[in-house]
Amino acid sequence: MAELGDWVRVDPHAARPLFDQLRTQIIAGVRDGELAPGTRLPTVRELAGQINLAVNTVARAYRELEAAGILETRGRFGTFVARADPADAAMATAAHTYVSTAKALGVTKGDALRYVETAFG
Repeated sequence: MAELGDWVRVDPHAARPLFDQLRTQIIAGVRDGELAPGTRLPTVRELAGQINLAVNTVARAYRELEAAGILETRGRFGTFVARADPADAAMATAAHTYVSTAKALGVTKGDALRYVETAFG
């Protein structure tokens, strides 16, 4: 597994804020298995140095990821990838609600999936 600073890339010329680019790349790393649950992340200062960002930018990304339940801080031991992805439970609940609604309305699975595809654009 590569170091976080080895594969995270931010573009200072992109329209999206740097902290958000970092935040979404960490989420992608968690979802694709690059960052396994329990993985210790570099300190804010270490990562800022590795990818040439301001400390406050990295700190904001970490704070938002912690608030979303993606990361957890264990005091002086550091920041870690949370043991469970909160999106799993939230998306499973949303999916069950959606399927229940579709069935109640007599919508077929194929039609229900087309609604989802259309919503994604």
